[in-house]
Amino acid sequence: MKIIAIVGMTGSGKSELTKLFADAGYHKIRFGDVTEKVLKERGLEINEQNERSVRESLRKQYGMDAYAKLNLLRIEEEMSKHKVVIDGLYSWEEYQFLKSKFGKSLLVLAIFAAPESRYERLVDRDIRPLTKDQSRNRDVVEIENLNKAAPIAMADYTLLNTGTLFDLKESFDEFIEYLEEMSNQ
Repeated sequence: MKIIAIVGMTGSGKSELTKLFADAGYHKIRFGDVTEKVLKERGLEINEQNERSVRESLRKQYGMDAYAKLNLLRIEEEMSKHKVVIDGLYSWEEYQFLKSKFGKSLLVLAIFAAPESRYERLVDRDIRPLTKDQSRNRDVVEIENLNKAAPIAMADYTLLNTGTLFDLKESFDEFIEYLEEMSNQ
């Protein structure tokens, strides 16, 4: 079974795309659930500053591939029963770790939206909203400190998310057709 790992900058539409996969029968594994679990265990509020602190401490403790390592058992268990979609593969090291474990069974799907579009979405989102300045800062931190650009550049397929949710659904449907064509070869 294929594992689809979605990569993209914050606000590009990873969560919306993941919902489409879940609706299509994929089991969702969100790497950020690890961060939220640690925040709850520590009694901390879920906000950008606390999330960043936890992400950085986990990567310091386990390495830059921390989230892939910490989710490996979940991925292996779920892929034995379901098709799997991963929301939130971030670092080059996570990409390399998962590629070494799953090889050709892992397909990396990038979702792209221009920065200004992403920043507008992030201001308006209900869960974990960010100001435009926070969004720009997060972009810089994720590119410089998390090696986030490399998995996006190495993606097997890229979807543009420059329009409406309806447009994203159409792009998703095209991607599903692409997957079906690939599996028939």
